[in-house]
Amino acid sequence: MKQQQFPTDFIAFLASSTLVGVKGGIARETFLNIWMVEVAGRVFARSWAKSNRSWFTAFVEESVGQIQYGQSVLNVKGERVNDTDLNLLIDEAYKAKYTQEHNLPYVAGITQPEYHPYTMEFIFDSLPA
Repeated sequence: MKQQQFPTDFIAFLASSTLVGVKGGIARETFLNIWMVEVAGRVFARSWAKSNRSWFTAFVEESVGQIQYGQSVLNVKGERVNDTDLNLLIDEAYKAKYTQEHNLPYVAGITQPEYHPYTMEFIFDSLPA
């Protein structure tokens, strides 16, 4: 089955914004602003803190959540990325997008191989009812 494409306004927002809201699981009430990148029309993020209770672990446990951009919200599914070549492309996407001086130390960290197991792909599911 072919994956649904993200709405074009979301992809445009993602290209022009450094922070995007995410809410993992069904119980969380608030969105957390995180870094997201696009690679070949697919959307990814990494957990910076790698903590036991986070948006990332909520997606691992429940595989559903939401993305917020501007006033819009998307229902998404989340799948861990285990493909080495894809993770390297995601590293490059982070380096290309987050070039602001204050972000450079974080880019240097989040693109290290130790972050690859903490990479999530977001799959567009639907618009909220």
